[in-house]
Order: sequence, then C-alpha cells, then structure tokens
Amino acid sequence: MKNDTKKFRAVDLFAGIGGMRLGFEQAGFQIVYSNDIDTYACQTYRANFGEIDERDIRTVDVASLPEFDILLAGFPCQPFSLIGKRDGLSDPRGRLFNEIVRFLDERRPRAFVLENVKNLLKHNKGDTYRFIKSALETAGSGYTVYENILDSKNFGVPQHRERAYIVGIQNPHQEFVFPQDSFDERPSRVGGILDQHVDDKYYLSQRYYEGLLVHKERHSAKGSGFGCEVLDLDGVSNTIVCGNMGRERNLIQDRPISINKWGVRKLTERECARLQGFPDTFTIPVSPTQAYKQFGNAVTVPVAREMARKLKAYLRQQDRLETVRPKLLTRRVPAYAV
Repeated sequence: MKNDTKKFRAVDLFAGIGGMRLGFEQAGFQIVYSNDIDTYACQTYRANFGEIDERDIRTVDVASLPEFDILLAGFPCQPFSLIGKRDGLSDPRGRLFNEIVRFLDERRPRAFVLENVKNLLKHNKGDTYRFIKSALETAGSGYTVYENILDSKNFGVPQHRERAYIVGIQNPHQEFVFPQDSFDERPSRVGGILDQHVDDKYYLSQRYYEGLLVHKERHSAKGSGFGCEVLDLDGVSNTIVCGNMGRERNLIQDRPISINKWGVRKLTERECARLQGFPDTFTIPVSPTQAYKQFGNAVTVPVAREMARKLKAYLRQQDRLETVRPKLLTRRVPAYAV
C-alpha cells in the first residue's frame, strides 16, 4: 500500500550532535531541517550529516521551512536537571521551550517527540510539566500528549540513563504505547564496548585518584554514596553527563599497573559514543573536552530508533484507518422488514 511505503518527514530542533536524527533515520524517517546554536555541536553534526542551521532558533522563519510531518526536539535539559540549579522555565534555556510551541502553532505537524531529563516531570512539584503539557495540548490544532520514562540500558546499550520522552499526536485513533526495550544485537555489558588498547593519557594520575578516594570516603562517612566509582565490566555504566562527575563515576580498571598503581582510567570519547549507541563510523571532529560534553548531552540513538519505529507504525495504522473510514460511512446499509 502507498501509505506503508511513505517516508515521514521530520525537523530536528535543539539537535545537538544528532542522536535523535540518527535514530529516526535508522527507522526510515527523512530529516528535512536541523537547528542548533552550539558551534561545536554543529561542527560534529555537520561532519556527520552534512548540514545544520546554526542560527538562534528564535530568529527562524518557520513558514520558510520545508514541509514536515513530525517535530523532534531534545530541548535544553540543564534547567530541569537534578545536577544544576533547577531553575526550570525561569531559566532562559528553559524558555526556549516556547519555540517548540511556536513551531507547532505555525506548522501543525501530525506529531512530535521531545526528550528531556527525568526530573522534568517532577520539577517544581510537577507544576512545570503541567504547564508544559497544557501548552503542548493546546498548540496548533491540538495534541493528545503522552509521556514516559525510558532507560537506555533496556535498549541494547550498557548505560543506566533514564530520560523523559513526550509524544504528541493529532486526533489519535488509540493510545500511543511507548517501547519498553529493544532486541538489538548491541553489547549489553560495559566490557563489550571498551577499546583494547588505550592511550596513557586516559589513566588517572596517582595523586588525582588518591584525592578522589579521599573525597569518596569523606562522603561515605556522612552516609552518602557520592563520589568516584569503578564500573563492574559485566554490568552497566552510570549516566554519562557533561562535567567531570560523569567521568569520575564511570571509571574503568583494566591494567595491572599504569600511571596509577590501580590501573584506573576514564572512558575514552569513543567509548562514551558507544554507550550512547553511536556507531564507530560516527566522526568526532572536536576536542576531547567538547566530545565528552556532546556525548553527555546526546539522545541515546537506539532509544530514539525504537521511539521512531513505534511512531511510524502508529501513523501508518492511523493512515489506513483514515482510508477505510470514508468507505464505511458511504456503504449502503440494507433495510430489514420489521
């Protein structure tokens, strides 16, 4: 059927380095427009996808964009993160959510998929998300909005990473059901994504690691589990995030002896990419500092892909129902004698 071969078109806002795009492309979607304002993220995105609009999204003329069916956005998460100040919509980055509403108002796509930190749903005792959901429900022609928390470790990558996914659909024919896991063949243990030969620069100095251990013991004495952590290679990593804390809680011990006597090191940039489901063909053209930041901020590719597969199947079913419904309405109903 024609509807079953249709390639849905999407725009990729707050695109970062393209985790959402890559997942949706793997599921057969076509990305017709991308936008992000971060220069270094755009450098990585452009190296892998060829194009991205680097303008401030607030200056973009929405009417000038190509036709699209789906809006994708991993809008700034820092205002809602447990790590940051949690200023929410009072933070200028939080107010960029209004740009998503503007796009929905002006172009009225059939559906949208948004990604953010888990804490978004509970921020300010839930008031922030209630405001966001209400704004999304009344945007454009109106949307029915669904939300769920998905953990990357359930989608074929060895990383515990819980993120809020929000889906909006115009005139839904039934409830949207989120994917719960993926049966992809990706490794599910940290040891499966590690490089075999790692440069000495990734190993922590003796003094630095001893300082981390003292810091950890100090917090442990207070009853806190805060501090560095060496990963179980048969387990999953902690969430990778932008700053040093994300690397210090994801340490690897893989040498009997090295720059420090424990053989402890941080993850490489490529290993972080694998934890997020990016293939080894994905180009990393930026400095290590920027690369760690970018992968810490990225959308996990396999989660985006499974979201895309679910949404595509849903929209195709909706199209089939729309095709059948007029025929049912015009079908002659036989008259029966009483």
